[in-house]
Amino acid sequence: MRDKETGRTKGSRGAKGASALICAGVLAGSAVLAGSVPAAARTPAGATGAQADDFRERLESIPGMTVTGVDDVRGHPRYSLTYAQPVDHRDPGAGTFTQRLTLWHKATDKPTVLFTPGYDLYSEVTPLTDILDANQVSLEHRYFEGSRPTGPAGDDWSKLTVQQEAADEHRLTQALRGVEKGKWIGVGASKGGMAATYHERYYPGDLDGVVAVVAPNDADNKDDRAYERFFRTVGTRECRDALNAVQREMLVRREALLPKFEAEAQREGATFEENLGTADRAYERGVLEQVWGFWQSGGIDKCPTVPDADKATDDELYSWSRKNGMGMFEDEVLGTHGGGPHDRQAATQLGWAELKFDHLDGLLRYPGLRHPDSSLPAAMRGGTYDGRTVADVDRWVRTKGERMLFIYAENDPWSAEKFTPGKHDSYRYVAPGAHHGNAIEKLPPAELAEAVAHVKRWADVK
Repeated sequence: MRDKETGRTKGSRGAKGASALICAGVLAGSAVLAGSVPAAARTPAGATGAQADDFRERLESIPGMTVTGVDDVRGHPRYSLTYAQPVDHRDPGAGTFTQRLTLWHKATDKPTVLFTPGYDLYSEVTPLTDILDANQVSLEHRYFEGSRPTGPAGDDWSKLTVQQEAADEHRLTQALRGVEKGKWIGVGASKGGMAATYHERYYPGDLDGVVAVVAPNDADNKDDRAYERFFRTVGTRECRDALNAVQREMLVRREALLPKFEAEAQREGATFEENLGTADRAYERGVLEQVWGFWQSGGIDKCPTVPDADKATDDELYSWSRKNGMGMFEDEVLGTHGGGPHDRQAATQLGWAELKFDHLDGLLRYPGLRHPDSSLPAAMRGGTYDGRTVADVDRWVRTKGERMLFIYAENDPWSAEKFTPGKHDSYRYVAPGAHHGNAIEKLPPAELAEAVAHVKRWADVK
């Protein structure tokens, strides 16, 4: 993940950091969809100064809305905004926080894409926004980066829930519908796709359609058979066996490889004391995540590069693993940063995959290391998991959801547990050979055209 303030690259160091960028960028980087942009959308005329001033005044007249800046994106203004939200929507008088967002504005009668990255603010124009020739609102998730309450409320993680975030989106949507009067389409990828789905479940009158890409659906956290089946069948047997052998060898040679891990951490200024506690725990957690990260980031094309675990030198084994799925899980990308709030939600509501790792028997020192709480400081730990929310959303999508589009990727572990839409003008596609970051562009052309046609119809775009 690239830190938006410093530009520092985090993706090679922590799996959650890398995942955050993938989640935000799935919809923003599809070359196939970008190639479908109509000429009028690529070369906008822009608004006059008087029109821009008038629209800014209308934004500033919304109670709780503040314009913090404006820049030009392809001839149209993009407003940087903050919006005062209740920390607790059930008790609006108990304090507020400012939620960051941006609004790329073309015209009030055009459709609006509500883009939910699911982590911190990511404002790039999505290809779907271009296809619909739409405005775009990009929203930062509560308790991430610049949208965390200040003071004691910022340490009250009980307000980081599916319901509270859905209420944030509902309240903001209602406020902005007064200025953006066309159809509204909710769009998100991975955790952002989950957020869009939850918004639709709790406030089905807000949006005219939802597009959720590679959105996990852990409807029963005790049942991980879908994940186990994925890792038994993805790719080829030769690739799976080679990956498992490398993962096992990373633990067999722990005493030789851990010093390399510690030296790399020292060079990069990475620490572990606040969250995982020690470099040894972080090393083991990184090894546990390695195969998952390999497939998430497009491992099918890298199978020929997997080293022979018996023949590879220590340097070869370590170097390959660090470049192919093994995160560092240091304090900088955990705790109160992108990985921390995600793990807090996973521990309390979203669920997680508790994989068996039978091939690692006898080599693991820290039981339960994949539990989300294991990466969190004590104050952030979730305590008791409650799966009623995600089970309810799963049932609702199957039986009552309308105008919902889900796109998954065949070779993506996050796509192992899917939402199943019902029959109310809702659809699901699985992109063959795709990973977490390229599901849309891997859809067969006929299915891609069909999916785009559904969304255009919902947005009333001819």
